[in-house]
Amino acid sequence: MSRKQKPVNDKALTARRRLIAHTNPKLPVVEQYRTIRSNIQFSTIEQEDIRSLVMTSSGPSEGKSTTAANLAIVYAQQGKRVLLVDADLRKPTAHFSFRLENHSGFTNVLTRKATLTDVLNQTDIPNLSVLTSGPIPPNPSELLASKNMDMVLEEMYEHFDFILFDTPPALAVTDAQILSNKVEATTLVVNSGKTEREAAKKAKELLLSAKARLLGVILNNRKIEDGGHYYYYYGNK
Repeated sequence: MSRKQKPVNDKALTARRRLIAHTNPKLPVVEQYRTIRSNIQFSTIEQEDIRSLVMTSSGPSEGKSTTAANLAIVYAQQGKRVLLVDADLRKPTAHFSFRLENHSGFTNVLTRKATLTDVLNQTDIPNLSVLTSGPIPPNPSELLASKNMDMVLEEMYEHFDFILFDTPPALAVTDAQILSNKVEATTLVVNSGKTEREAAKKAKELLLSAKARLLGVILNNRKIEDGGHYYYYYGNK
């Protein structure tokens, strides 16, 4: 199940610093990740806990992958068995953040060239496993829409308490919409000062048209004047 981590290099170290929920858990910003976790859990207070979540954004470079990685970490810190899936089969990044090899991964499982347990990576963070993207395929949307994806998801439920899918931006390709229709819930990351209002609205409409259960929006990089920290917020859609 576990595979060796890459040797440390400058690029890996830069990515590693983004995992602040693990490296600096006492920072005020990390408390906001815990708030996001709590709000997701409270959204189903009268039902069973959400077990699978898609995280997407309207466009690139809005902090979606960093948010997904740190949210996965705070779930794992709660004692849950967590799987972070790099479902961005076009521009994957999870292997950089966690310093992992990416010769095989999610795409190999979807094409039945490997089993899920063969390609899982147990990180040095207790309870957290990462499934890297694997080789970039020519047909990401078709793979995610396949019946095999449904079978893989069911297998993930057997092994993990919480599964988080980091997907491509919703306005760029249909991957997030496809997965949102298969999992239990979806969140949209919005970058304060960067994401255009109309782009966020369009992304929301696309997700809802795919019958996604959109829990809310995570506002990223909102500057707080008293102290100058950057926080993440969770709000209703």
